[in-house]
Amino acid sequence: MSEVLMDPERWPVFRVPIGGGHKATVVYRNLVGDHGIDYLFTHPSWSSARQFAGWDGALNGNTLTWRELVRIVDSPSVAGGIEDTSARLLLLLPLLREHALPDGATTRLNSALKAVGTPQDTAPITAQHLLGHSAGSVWHDPMWGSPLSGSSGPPSATGSGVLERLGIT
Repeated sequence: MSEVLMDPERWPVFRVPIGGGHKATVVYRNLVGDHGIDYLFTHPSWSSARQFAGWDGALNGNTLTWRELVRIVDSPSVAGGIEDTSARLLLLLPLLREHALPDGATTRLNSALKAVGTPQDTAPITAQHLLGHSAGSVWHDPMWGSPLSGSSGPPSATGSGVLERLGIT
């Protein structure tokens, strides 16, 4: 699989329809000496794609909360992209950064891993490991203001707001 994803002659692109014409697009950028993964949002009315995150040895840019990830994964499938919800979840999982995951997150990820062929005996521990990694980094919502500048903290506890900021509802 890595030979296909990292082939410098190809740039695999995966589109995940969200609804309302929006798509999350994952591009494996395979330039020699400059490889990485770009996460974009697209819409037919936009003049260009909007990059919201990238992976160049480390994740940078916007991340998703579990609620936002599930919102994208469970959007109605339409032609022109990845329709399988398990594949959608696993493709966008690297963007998850949340410390307080809801009950059922591990079960859902475990089911997705099994659906794509992960062995039954390793799927549960893999799901726990992957979700543990999503909470392992220092977390700070970039929308939070500093208490030193008069802010009272986070604007809400509903998530990173990346979908809302891009007009994806």
